Amino acid sequence: QVQLVESGGGLVQPGGSLRLSCAASGGIFAMYDMGWYRQAPGKQRELVTVITRHGEINYSDSVKGRFTITRDSAKKTVYLQMNSLESEDTAVYYCSAAIPRIGFSSWGQGTQVTVSS
Repeated sequence: QVQLVESGGGLVQPGGSLRLSCAASGGIFAMYDMGWYRQAPGKQRELVTVITRHGEINYSDSVKGRFTITRDSAKKTVYLQMNSLESEDTAVYYCSAAIPRIGFSSWGQGTQVTVSS
C-alpha cells in the first residue's frame, strides 16, 4: 500500500509561485500514474494534472501553461510547480497514486494553497 504526503502549500500573492511536493512510501512508485487534484470550498474535487508511469502528461485547461508536473523516481516524489497563480487556484491540493487498469488509487491528506493579496 502506498502512502502519500504532500507539502509546500501556503499563502501567496496573485502572480506568485509555489512548488508542491508529494512523497510516496510503500508500493512500487514506477507502477503508479501520479496526479494532482484540487478542491475549492463548495466545489467538487477536480483533476489538475496527471503524469502516467510512462511519463505522459495531461493538464486541465485552467492550469495549462502555468503549472508543471514532474516526477523523480529516485526520490519517489512528484512535484507541482505553480506559476502565475490566480485567486481561482485557491484550494486544497491532493496528490494521488493510481493504477487505472486495476481500479487502485490512493490519496494524500492534502495541502492548502491560498492565493490572496
